[in-house]
Amino acid sequence: MKKTFTAITLSSLLALSLVSSSVMAEPKVPATETGYSTIQLTQMGQPKSVHWVTVDQIAQQLKGKPPMAVGFDIDDTVLFSSPGFYRGKQVFSPNSFSYLKDQKFWDKMNCDWDKFSMPKQIGKELIAMHQKRGDEIYFITGRDPSKCEITTQYLKDVFGIKNMHKVIFAGSSKITNTKTPYIKADNIKVYYGDSDGDITAARDAGAIGIRVMRAANSTNRPIAKNGIYGEEVVVNSQY
Repeated sequence: MKKTFTAITLSSLLALSLVSSSVMAEPKVPATETGYSTIQLTQMGQPKSVHWVTVDQIAQQLKGKPPMAVGFDIDDTVLFSSPGFYRGKQVFSPNSFSYLKDQKFWDKMNCDWDKFSMPKQIGKELIAMHQKRGDEIYFITGRDPSKCEITTQYLKDVFGIKNMHKVIFAGSSKITNTKTPYIKADNIKVYYGDSDGDITAARDAGAIGIRVMRAANSTNRPIAKNGIYGEEVVVNSQY
């Protein structure tokens, strides 16, 4: 296991003072490394080629640094929200994935079904560590927005967020990464996410992208390959 951030990552931080389709579309960026899905890692262990990092190691590297803004994706990063997406498919398009383009599904997910989303343990640990540092916590999701939503209050409650910012529903696009402008606007220095687009969006915004592993039983397929951009991957973060 690699026990620290790479020197380049730290210097960058200081300088910043089922076959299915993915849940949300995002621009594709060619991989620079091999990368391994959570399913593969379950079978083979932790290859040395992946830049593994623990929550304690992240905290240690941030020790002595002033509070900063950090961001999180939601689905498969801090919440296991597959129950709502699974239900959405059964209700709105049992024979296809067109429900992902149906506003009625997003309204149910954002305004009601998030109560079935399970908080991930790694989400609790990362958020607790950043709150202890005094960092500002932001959530930016690729979900389509709705006129109502319970997601902000739900995240506040399950993770004990002290200074909760309203969740940003950025939507998705196959042409541009919709999260990048929000990461820039809130001056976010570190952004956590499970998808390739989370890592590239962070980098495009001048932030550090850290990978959280997507659970092997997630409805969001194919399972993303951790480490394909040489990014840090949080150990055992599929839970």
